[in-house]
Amino acid sequence: MRDLVAGMRYLGKGQRWVAQHGRWWGFGLIPALIAMVLYAAVLTVLAIWSGDIAAWATPFADGWGAPWQGLLRGVFVALLFAGGLTLAVLTFTATTLLIGDPFYESLSEKVEESEGNCPPSPDRPVWQEIWIALRDSVHVLLRAAGFGILLFFLGFVPFIGQTVIPAIGFCVSGFFLAVELTSVAMQRRDIPVRERLRMLRGRKGLAVGFGTPIVLLFLIPLVAVVLMPGAVAGATLLVRDLVPGPEEPSEPGAEAVGQNAAAPYGQPGAPGGFGPAPAPFPPNQGPPQAPPYPHQQSGPGSSAARPPAGW
Repeated sequence: MRDLVAGMRYLGKGQRWVAQHGRWWGFGLIPALIAMVLYAAVLTVLAIWSGDIAAWATPFADGWGAPWQGLLRGVFVALLFAGGLTLAVLTFTATTLLIGDPFYESLSEKVEESEGNCPPSPDRPVWQEIWIALRDSVHVLLRAAGFGILLFFLGFVPFIGQTVIPAIGFCVSGFFLAVELTSVAMQRRDIPVRERLRMLRGRKGLAVGFGTPIVLLFLIPLVAVVLMPGAVAGATLLVRDLVPGPEEPSEPGAEAVGQNAAAPYGQPGAPGGFGPAPAPFPPNQGPPQAPPYPHQQSGPGSSAARPPAGW
């Protein structure tokens, strides 16, 4: 539950960041506006032809009487359009990120610079960055499509299909949307797409808490365009906390251990706090033996003959 709330907070932090940097908000609107025009046209065509698609997909209901034929095909049209809308929400982000890769890369980098310790971008040409983004988006969308097909058929189950399944569908869409939005900052860190999925699966609450509200808000016309720059900024902030930087230890106490290991023995910070490090024994030999009697000195001997301090 804590991760769920934390994910929602990142969305708010991203929108707050772009509100404080109005020029970057306007800069991030350009790709979203282009994508919105394309998707509006596709969804309009789907709405016009959805009745014909339903009749083509359910020929067995041609002889059914009223109201069963209309009820079945009405449910099919509703599920078809809902599925298309869900797919549009998922692919809208991928398409917008693809169209605006240079835009959002600059926006994400600016967010990291404002927070400090911005990792350097990989030294790759723009066409290669776009190709990697396209390949990763297809990988994510194929996984999302598998869940979408399953949820589509489960939507025909009475009662559950109209209550539980839509809620699960929004959560699944939110997770994959979070994967897409974090891809900009993850790609800068050279984290492959499979590793991104693994990391976010380990923090499902964080990903769902961040992505699901965006999915719901994107259903409102024009909101997707307005929120897209802030969503990219929030995803960048999320990645900064999810992926420790090179200067941050991956486990508590790791930094102290690394400092102690680097400190010379006999100085502050060395293991034990004093004394030189005991030298390892040569292979197949034990510790050095004292000279046999009578050569052994009876007194304390010279300092060179005594074992090192701390033994």
